[in-house]
Amino acid sequence: MNMGILVQVASFAGYLIPFGSILGPLIVWLMKRDEIPFVDECGRNCLNFKISMIIWVMISCVLMFVGIGFILIGLLAIVDIVLTIIAAMKASEGISYKYPLSITFIKPRT
Repeated sequence: MNMGILVQVASFAGYLIPFGSILGPLIVWLMKRDEIPFVDECGRNCLNFKISMIIWVMISCVLMFVGIGFILIGLLAIVDIVLTIIAAMKASEGISYKYPLSITFIKPRT
């Protein structure tokens, strides 16, 4: 369960390191996904959300030319922080959190 929390919290590295929001969870997920099924599920959900957030931020950057992008960037930052905290709290309870606004890029293995 602690590794599930680490996957979620590692995404905050993006506020310190470029692409850290992807690299942090990716490193933890790749190291532990075969050993702990919960980490596999948390990692896929987190990475799908973080990749989706990068896409939403890029769209917002384009929309800055019309003015609305500035508001969207702020809202996306708040949504990112709040949903990541919720996901970490759910992981501490042993529940894998399915992020809203998330596009499924990494599908479960069959």
